[in-house]
Amino acid sequence: MSTFFQNWAEAAYTSLGFFWMALWAFILGYVISSMIQVFVTEKRMQRVMGKGKTSGVLLGAFFGFISSSCSFSALASAKSIFKKGASFVASISFLLASTNLVIELGIIISIFLGWQFVVGEYIGGVLLILISWVLIRLINPEQLISQARERLGKEKKDQGQKENSNWQDKLQNETQWARVGKKYKMEWQMVWKDVTVGFTIAGIVAAFVPDEFFRTLFINSGKAQADFTFFEILQHVIVGPVAAFLTFIGSMGNIPLAALLFSKKVSFAGVMAFIFSDLVVFPVLRINARYYGWKMSLFILFLLFTSLIGTSLLLHYGFDLFGKLPDPSLVKIQNREFFKLDYTFFLNLAFLAISAYLVYLGFFKRKDVGHSMGEMAPKSEVLEQVLKYLSFVCYLWLGVGIVLRYIIL
Repeated sequence: MSTFFQNWAEAAYTSLGFFWMALWAFILGYVISSMIQVFVTEKRMQRVMGKGKTSGVLLGAFFGFISSSCSFSALASAKSIFKKGASFVASISFLLASTNLVIELGIIISIFLGWQFVVGEYIGGVLLILISWVLIRLINPEQLISQARERLGKEKKDQGQKENSNWQDKLQNETQWARVGKKYKMEWQMVWKDVTVGFTIAGIVAAFVPDEFFRTLFINSGKAQADFTFFEILQHVIVGPVAAFLTFIGSMGNIPLAALLFSKKVSFAGVMAFIFSDLVVFPVLRINARYYGWKMSLFILFLLFTSLIGTSLLLHYGFDLFGKLPDPSLVKIQNREFFKLDYTFFLNLAFLAISAYLVYLGFFKRKDVGHSMGEMAPKSEVLEQVLKYLSFVCYLWLGVGIVLRYIIL
């Protein structure tokens, strides 16, 4: 029993240490995301993305890059852009970019996994878009696209907001910065459950799950990348999305788990497939079905899953060709000293101060400033309630674990 309590203490310490490592990056990413969403409106995106097929794809990728990383926000925005006249491939480009090319995700990945995974994430995001584009051109699902547009055309039209100033003027306006503060709070409201559960699970898995489990789940893992055959890598790439599906956690919360998988020597391709999988889980399938119908939703699932497999394989063999596959031994998960006086400590203090100022500005000094929440995809109320209460259980687990580590054991 003493071993169990020691593992409990280690799991809680690891979970909180993970979050401490990533805190400043979360704040930086969500501040940038909030600023962009206030200063660059969706209406402006819709206006320029509907002008041409090729330019629409490029603009979709760009606007996705500067948007929020929340999958539910991305799904709603992609639907709105498609409804307003953007091509289907431009909407898919926006959706993929907003969940794979976003700034905050790259920052978190750099902390937990290193520069190769950051490069892989951004190159992979581009490859996902290109492969999806080619598949759409080859399959040419005109009937499905027409049916989806017809279905969306029956929805009530949005009135939208008038744009009465440009972004340069907004930057000098305290009212707009108060809106940034409100949007920043909303960003945390969208992800706090995923982050809580994801980081807690990562600590539990690190402390309790033996390496044999990973070697069974991912064939031949635990060995150097050079030992993997093509079919072993393909199995990793297919199992990675299955593992992501079972966690039901968004991409930001999944990064510590991805680091854990890589530390157990799962292939680079398998870990990248795990990271790319936030759009091929059941909640996303259900939301797309509500928007476009089940036939289109299943087509989008096929499109994204096929692109994900191709991208992960291309990244693995591309990095291998140049001798740049990352070394799993450099990703250290357990037995780390997380809470010490280093650059992470001072960065966290600085960004907590920025966070406090934005909240003060948006909710105390300028509480009179209104802020309209962007459209969100319809979440499952049952799943959200499960995640909410699971988060409270996580806080209890973490609290008891820290007491065990520092007071009892």
